[in-house]
Amino acid sequence: MTTMAMTEPRLRRLFERLDFAPLPKQEPLRLILKRWEAARGGAPAPRRQSIVFPKTGAAAAAMFVCRSVEGEHDWVLAEGGQAIEALLGPCTAGDRLSQAKNRREAVRLRRLFDEVRRVGEAVLAEFAIAEPGHPRAAVELLAAPLSEDGKTIDSVLGAASISAFKTAAHGLRPSTSMNNGFVLFALGGSRPFGEQAARLLGADLAPHEDREFEDGEHKTRPLVSVRNRDVYVIFSLHGEQGQSGADKLCRLLFFIGALGDAGAARITAVVPYLCYARKDRQTKPRDPVVTRYVAQMFEAVGTNCVMALDVHNVAAFQNAFRCQTESLDAQAVFVRHFVGEIGGAPVAVVSPDLGGEKRAELFRQRLERALARPVAKGFMEKHRSMGQVSGEIFAGDVVGRTVIVLDDLISAGGTMARAAAACRKAGAARVWLAATHGVFSSRAAAVLGEAPVDRIVVTDAVPLPTGMKLADFKGRLNFVSVAGLIAEAIRRRHTGGSITELLEEGP
Repeated sequence: MTTMAMTEPRLRRLFERLDFAPLPKQEPLRLILKRWEAARGGAPAPRRQSIVFPKTGAAAAAMFVCRSVEGEHDWVLAEGGQAIEALLGPCTAGDRLSQAKNRREAVRLRRLFDEVRRVGEAVLAEFAIAEPGHPRAAVELLAAPLSEDGKTIDSVLGAASISAFKTAAHGLRPSTSMNNGFVLFALGGSRPFGEQAARLLGADLAPHEDREFEDGEHKTRPLVSVRNRDVYVIFSLHGEQGQSGADKLCRLLFFIGALGDAGAARITAVVPYLCYARKDRQTKPRDPVVTRYVAQMFEAVGTNCVMALDVHNVAAFQNAFRCQTESLDAQAVFVRHFVGEIGGAPVAVVSPDLGGEKRAELFRQRLERALARPVAKGFMEKHRSMGQVSGEIFAGDVVGRTVIVLDDLISAGGTMARAAAACRKAGAARVWLAATHGVFSSRAAAVLGEAPVDRIVVTDAVPLPTGMKLADFKGRLNFVSVAGLIAEAIRRRHTGGSITELLEEGP
């Protein structure tokens, strides 16, 4: 039964539909509603603990819980920050809706939750997310009452399904700014990541052909016109089963060349992981400086810009290229994740080697600002030669602290394991490892599994290698998404916005 006519005018203006006893269109929302109804029984609202939710899958990703603020007209996010981020902007547990970045969406949620609390029923609402003048996504939102004591409704279970506009549905025009002058491709194994970024941009991935020949050669070509268009190609250049980083690099370069031949006005290579970035200087006589050679290849095929995430050495990356570069970092994403986990515990940030000390120090300063209290620092000595790692000196105040060991990547895991052991020996209470790129080698799980580590956090810029499972890491491995960061960087480059401000503020 529709109840739009029964609601307040100011609430009706915010939604296209508002139903009690709803039947959601999207299957994940249906599953959540079914479980809420089963847990409710004859009570005014079920307790949060009585509802069993899936730990993985679309339903888990869509769910969030908000709690009312006693004596105030406000709500606080209790859990599920990633599920609600597309609506409110960056948020973590404990954040108030009244202080959310996206004010219009926050007002919608606050008023909807007030209505749920008033009527004591599950509600289904529909509305559009819009940038100024450009509707870009449709939202189906389920909100259902929860209770801590089983009597009073003091919380709301929410679930959101967000779909980018593909046609002029709902009487709204799709965004022309992101679809007419903007083409987005995602190659190979980066397609799932590219789909996330495309959804956040309110765009669709453009189709392409990727053809293998019997002798191992291949061709990749766009299947849409790119003439005079602003083109972005997402491809993470990590090695994986069946394709090395070099194989992927060739595919990307050939595809960029084909885009240039097809008349693209501007081509940006978006490489969440840039291969060969670690070999950026000569450490032995006659050593190759491979980062510079890779840069020359990108330039030779007509790349206008290379956008990379947490390259090994930012200065070397910027100096190697003669075309434009955009060096992104995941520090804001990590800070947002860890602030919600740290609580009131004393903290230290440790670099596992002297080469990463500047990266760790910038992260420490950012974490210190977010926590509004001092954060200690430390570093580990490391020397690498002929594949052998040495160095035992550790310096830093970590006694009784939660230690975050930060690096740009984890491969075999030896460097991080050494640093974790040194922190424990120095008196650390907890040791968390954080790295942007989890390019785990075949022995990484075993090495890290034996290390004195409580948690390992990496981004989804590099997926878990084929054949590896989360269980291999004994429940310690967690992923945080940088799709929002990449999507916002693409949007700002396309529209002439500031990427520097993005990195300072976070996506």
